Amino acid sequence: MYKRERIIFLADDDVDDCDLFEDALKEVSDHTTLKTASDGIKLMNILGDTVPPAPDFIFLDLNMPRKNGFECLAEIKSDSKLKDIPVIIFSTSCEKEYIDRVYNCGANYYLCKPQDFSKLKTAISTVLKMDWKTGIAKPVRDKFLLVY
Repeated sequence: MYKRERIIFLADDDVDDCDLFEDALKEVSDHTTLKTASDGIKLMNILGDTVPPAPDFIFLDLNMPRKNGFECLAEIKSDSKLKDIPVIIFSTSCEKEYIDRVYNCGANYYLCKPQDFSKLKTAISTVLKMDWKTGIAKPVRDKFLLVY
């Protein structure tokens, strides 16, 4: 479906969620490499070791051990070599307070983890289809939350 090779990072401590994400990604894109981190410290170490080149996207869970998603987002957005990487919050916690907080900290989108595999594929496909090069860096607040 997609032609250009993409690199996606997923930071999530739930192994089952990571496996589902990887399976869904494989079904919607043949040309994607997925790198995973089970906590925020591992994510930041991977980013420090591999950037540049930057990944196309980071899907970031909020509730992780050692360093949570809020801390990672703040660190990413304050680092000159990482700040332009699109960050999609990928969380089961869809509380308004969390959504507002990460919106104000610079996240690009907030994706509530779909409970259905086909909806997860649709959500990932939607993110991959976005034209990130032409200024869809951050939507207006009412389009920030992606729910499937």
